[in-house]
Amino acid sequence: MPPFDPLLAATYPAVIGCDEVGRGALCGPVVVAAVWFRPDALPPDLLARLDDSKRLKAAEREALTPLIRRHARVAVAAGSRALVDRINVRGATLDAMRRAVLALQLDAPVWVDGRDPVPGLALPCRALPCRAVVGGDRLVPQIAAASIVAKTLRDALMRRLAGRYPDYGWASNVGYGTRTHLAGLAALGRSPHHRASFTRAYDVRTGTAGRSAP
Repeated sequence: MPPFDPLLAATYPAVIGCDEVGRGALCGPVVVAAVWFRPDALPPDLLARLDDSKRLKAAEREALTPLIRRHARVAVAAGSRALVDRINVRGATLDAMRRAVLALQLDAPVWVDGRDPVPGLALPCRALPCRAVVGGDRLVPQIAAASIVAKTLRDALMRRLAGRYPDYGWASNVGYGTRTHLAGLAALGRSPHHRASFTRAYDVRTGTAGRSAP
C-alpha cells in the first residue's frame, strides 16, 4: 500500500524534504531534489500517490513529477561526475543537497533521506535545522516527492546520453553496474561521463565494480 494516507495529512510535518538519485551509479551526476509543501494543503489524491521512487514504475514517476512541481516548492541540484571524482560521492551528494535546499530560500526544517545531515544550511537570518531520516522516502511525504523528482530528471538525462553512447546500455540501466554496462566498459573503456573513482576497479568477470570512498 502507498505509505501516505490523505486522512492523516494534518499529522505529517511541513518540512523541506531532500533526497538523491545516482549515488551508486558508475557514471553521470548525482541528482538531488529539495521539496517543500504542507501535506494538508496538497491535493489528497497526489499525497496518496507519493512513495519511494524505487517502488514506482517509470510512467507513474513521470506523471507525478509535473504535479509535484505544480503544487510544491521544488529545487534541484547535481553533483557532477568531476565533483564525485574530486571529493568522493558522499561529499558531492551533500554539496548538491545543500545547494538544492538553499535554492528554495525557505526558513523551514530540513529532513533528508539517509544517515547524513546536510552541513552548511545557513540562510542570511539563521541556520536551518536538519534531520537525517533512514528510510525517509517511505516516512516523510516531502522526501518521497523529492526522490520522484530527482529520479525522473536523472533517468531522462541518462537516456539522452544513451543516444550518444549506446554501447553501455544507459537507456535501461541509467548508469548502474549491470552486465551490459560492465561489458561496454570492458570493450570500450570509460566514457567522459564515467566516474574514474568508481570504475577503475571494475571486474567484468565477477560483475562487480569499484566505487569511491563513502
